[in-house]
Amino acid sequence: MMWLLQFCIGLLFANAGEWFMHRYIFHYLGKHRDSLWAYHLYEHHYVAYQSDMIDKGYQKLPYLWNTQMKEALTLIIILIVHSPFFWLANGFAWGVYFSIFAYYFLHRQAHLRPYWAKKYLPWHYDHHFVNSNANWCVTYPLFDYLLQTRCKRSENHT
Repeated sequence: MMWLLQFCIGLLFANAGEWFMHRYIFHYLGKHRDSLWAYHLYEHHYVAYQSDMIDKGYQKLPYLWNTQMKEALTLIIILIVHSPFFWLANGFAWGVYFSIFAYYFLHRQAHLRPYWAKKYLPWHYDHHFVNSNANWCVTYPLFDYLLQTRCKRSENHT
């Protein structure tokens, strides 16, 4: 029972971290062109907007210094930072790790299959096409709802 509670707390923690990183690291720090995080706005958002959500950087495994490689490296660092939790709170660690892998898979799919994203990740699709200053969560919009940053597309924008 304790492991399951830790796992759920890990999922919540990761969703909050996803919201925080996307809003404050990628969009706030990333708006400065000389920032390490500028790739998110000036590469990823630009390319996705220009090509109807498709980011060609996700079509191959991350081996070049492109958006996907930068994202993968960031996720690997997050995995390493949270690895001590496997000994301290195993369920929590698995929740965080599960969330990181889910994030990578879902985000990649969203930018390879726009119609899939529009149907199954509408909050992320809306982030790119309705309001890029809202809808910070990718995997699930829990913290967007809790922090009131979920902005849905209007009925006539479907």
